[in-house]
Amino acid sequence: MTYDVVVIGAGAAGLMCALTAGYAGRRVLVVDHANKAGKKILMSGGGRCNFTNLASTPANFFSNNPHFCISALKRYRPEHFVELVERHGVEYVEKAPGQLFCAHSAKELLGVLLTECEWAGVELRLKTAVESVTPVGEGMRLETSLGRLDCGALVVATGGLSIPTLGATGFGYDLACQFGLEVTPTRPALVPFTLSSPWKARAADLAGVACEVAVTCRGGRYAEPMLFTHRGLSGPAMLQISSHWQPGDELRIDLLPGRDAFEALARARRETPRRQLSTWLAEQLPKRLAQALTEWHGDDGVLADFSNARLEGWARALAEWRLKPAGTEGWRTAEVTLGGVDTRAISSKTFAVAGLPPLRFIGEVLDVTGELGGHNFQWAWASGVACGNAL
Repeated sequence: MTYDVVVIGAGAAGLMCALTAGYAGRRVLVVDHANKAGKKILMSGGGRCNFTNLASTPANFFSNNPHFCISALKRYRPEHFVELVERHGVEYVEKAPGQLFCAHSAKELLGVLLTECEWAGVELRLKTAVESVTPVGEGMRLETSLGRLDCGALVVATGGLSIPTLGATGFGYDLACQFGLEVTPTRPALVPFTLSSPWKARAADLAGVACEVAVTCRGGRYAEPMLFTHRGLSGPAMLQISSHWQPGDELRIDLLPGRDAFEALARARRETPRRQLSTWLAEQLPKRLAQALTEWHGDDGVLADFSNARLEGWARALAEWRLKPAGTEGWRTAEVTLGGVDTRAISSKTFAVAGLPPLRFIGEVLDVTGELGGHNFQWAWASGVACGNAL
């Protein structure tokens, strides 16, 4: 079986690349070992898929080669994908500034991609294992469970290691290594934190409580909601900062973001001196968290009795809560993979491997990782289109 293009991976980047190449007149086959296309699309965003971010720029991405993503992101912008979604009549909502989600179900978005692939003449074969890949002449040869496949170009869109229950494997990294490419160290990103005693028990007691915070670590800072879980801390703020955090690092959490904690406490003491500290805290934070704070610190009382030094202690506790996570929940729940195929050997225009142009890598398998909020899907679309147009 001979094709112009074979794409390994029926996820966001792979399908986008396939339909783009198909519309350009190429004979395209997409293969995937899974039994269903776009599994990560279907589960992302609580089943509604945060498919792009209108404010997505190269600054929203992590990479050891930060300039690599600029070209593709400039050529295929969020409004281009929104136009595709609108053309198919898929309703969407902006749940947070710039973050677009399907109004009903991610199935509709996957339907758009599969329909476009069908219109572009793309063949899709699921439950297909790739056993070996070798260069042959000016193309590539694959031995698969379908049999032998020859192609002019092979596109690796196998994703990263996150959420192995959806079929994630290290196949793309193994393939890169086979052809002499470097793979930068990988680790789970956009992932909740786990805590050790006594904080694990304290978090478990507050499971389900959420509040706005500002969290900092290694130069990263995010002001978004934090969620207590039975195992530790989650919510957008924690998922975001996990891309900066490394084992042993301390998080600094501000429970009163945008406010001067000492000034707020001093004003409360001045204006309502007979009020209990716990009462004031319960007006600023969720009641269960406010109660827990006074228990953790073993301190409460009438604000009039608080000295400046005592207020300063509370201000530090509220504005600079220092916490060292035990770790993260790992690949099981991580939304993306940080690190991947080193982009210094990849063309930012065509996504071809230097010295082996029939081989391409796109999407999450590369060392390009977006922040939370639709950026990773935008990278999938942009890298898929850039590669598809160059095939």
